[in-house]
Amino acid sequence: MAAPALAPVAIPSNRPNMGAIPFPGGATFRVWAPFAESVFVAGDFNNWKPAENPLAREGSGYWSVDAAGAQTGQQYKFVLRREGKDYWRIDPYAKQVTSSAGNAVICDTQFDWGEGVFQMPGWHEMVIYELHTGTFNDPPGGAPGVFDSIREKLPYLRDLGINAIEIMPSSEFPGGFSWGYNPSNIFAVETDYGGPRALKRLVKDAHEHGIAVIFDVVYNHLGPSDLDLWQFDGWSQDDRGGIYFYNDWRASTPWCDTRPDYGRPEVRQLLRDNLLAWAEEFRLDGFRFDATSYIRNVYGDDGDLPDGWNLLRWLNDELQRHQPWKITISEDLRNNAWLTRPTESGGAGFDSQWDGDFLHPVRRVLTNPFDEHRDMNQIVSALYHRYGTDALERVVYTESHDEVASANAKQRLPSDIDGGNPAGWHARKRSALGAVLVFTSPGIPMIFQGQEFLETGPWQDTVPVDWDNATRHAGVHLLYRDLIRLSRNWYDTTRGLRGQHVTVHHVNHADKVVAFHRWAEGGAGDDVVVVCNFANRAYDSYTLGVPREGLWRVRFNSDSNLYGPDYGNHPAFDAWAESPGCDGMTYRLSVGLGPYSAVILSQ
Repeated sequence: MAAPALAPVAIPSNRPNMGAIPFPGGATFRVWAPFAESVFVAGDFNNWKPAENPLAREGSGYWSVDAAGAQTGQQYKFVLRREGKDYWRIDPYAKQVTSSAGNAVICDTQFDWGEGVFQMPGWHEMVIYELHTGTFNDPPGGAPGVFDSIREKLPYLRDLGINAIEIMPSSEFPGGFSWGYNPSNIFAVETDYGGPRALKRLVKDAHEHGIAVIFDVVYNHLGPSDLDLWQFDGWSQDDRGGIYFYNDWRASTPWCDTRPDYGRPEVRQLLRDNLLAWAEEFRLDGFRFDATSYIRNVYGDDGDLPDGWNLLRWLNDELQRHQPWKITISEDLRNNAWLTRPTESGGAGFDSQWDGDFLHPVRRVLTNPFDEHRDMNQIVSALYHRYGTDALERVVYTESHDEVASANAKQRLPSDIDGGNPAGWHARKRSALGAVLVFTSPGIPMIFQGQEFLETGPWQDTVPVDWDNATRHAGVHLLYRDLIRLSRNWYDTTRGLRGQHVTVHHVNHADKVVAFHRWAEGGAGDDVVVVCNFANRAYDSYTLGVPREGLWRVRFNSDSNLYGPDYGNHPAFDAWAESPGCDGMTYRLSVGLGPYSAVILSQ
């Protein structure tokens, strides 16, 4: 009688790292499952028979094994056994999946990055273009857009003057159509967008075009659907999320009860490893952290989730330690200056944050239908608002995915200005004033996809950008291109727009005109004066103060009929500044102003 077959003996691996790590002849598998009684890995390499590859205990809830014969490209899952029940789970560290409800894939991380060296643009000249992969360059109907379709538009973005794209979340999420703020597998790249190699191709090509890639990460909640992390190893308290989540009142978020447990070291390590994987393996140049107010606080206010605050500090410190030239941006929107203070001073250590105190007052002024009700103090406050001494601690914008989305009952700025005729004269003129403020105010300017050629209506994640608008509204596109070039000092005549300083020296509440002085060091080619007329009236000769004597040249006039065939082309000639001064400035000059128009001058 033959002896019974012996069960395989599990031996822990001595290779480092989590997830599936290929090696010649096989792959290491490692997972954290502290409440599992036994753990197996099943996949293509063992005909999906879990008993053939048990994992060995390593201590502290970790399990690992070296599985001979496992190869890159093969699919697998962990099988976690507890109390007589098997839980088939996607690897939390899987860098590729067949779908959010499918299997993990042993991923080959090798990629030919070429020999080029990318230089991150200076933050003082950075211009961010926020985009959504699924709708940015996608033919109507059918599947969503992909990373390769973004690559097709990189020459366009470079010529527009964009030097940083900010991609909305692209970790694996359920289905193909989504904003991306419902990640099911945070290490895996969205399959419908092309997967990990396609993202690397995009980053490589963007760098060759001089464009940085900023990636949106979502750590305030996960899922909630197709979320294998939920009760991952079968354990939970009060039927909540289990080992990866808070299992009490702290689990609650506005989206679902799946807030990660920021106080658990293994969960913190998961999020830290995720951030560094994007930075190091994918060579992404920066990160926007979604809804940080719900990481540092359960209800989005202040102060009751110190684990979350400490997590943000640690993540920024870790990125600073590994790759300090990369930028981190917080979307907090609670006017909290501590987000962008250094961690050594008690801050969270972000480099910048989205500035709602610029966005909201500017949009209120531009969308008010009555000139007499426009509050110039709102513009003044938007220009002066800061979180600290560094102007670059804020990102300034008038449109973002949140501010234009139909799901939020919001729409594009031209549609908010004139819903009945969003491509009409009033909407174009006043939204152009918003663009002027974005590109001439202290801070890092940002626009949302299609804003530069007058996309209207609400944004939806199933409706592609209408690229015909780039031709239909060529004047608007030209206006944005010209403003971006002035903002980046392409012609070495507007260096002050990259500087730290601003003085709002002229505020005419009666006539709705505001002028402000921007400078870095001061002098010719540096001092810039921006004059904005928020009323529907023109001036042949409007007098205001300037900081220096001599000839001031008009670098931009938004009333030019280059920007709209129906614009008045109101004369705004170069002007000579002389004493006596006014508005607290040593000198004065007079300049022409069109209705709802802005003029930019420098020496």
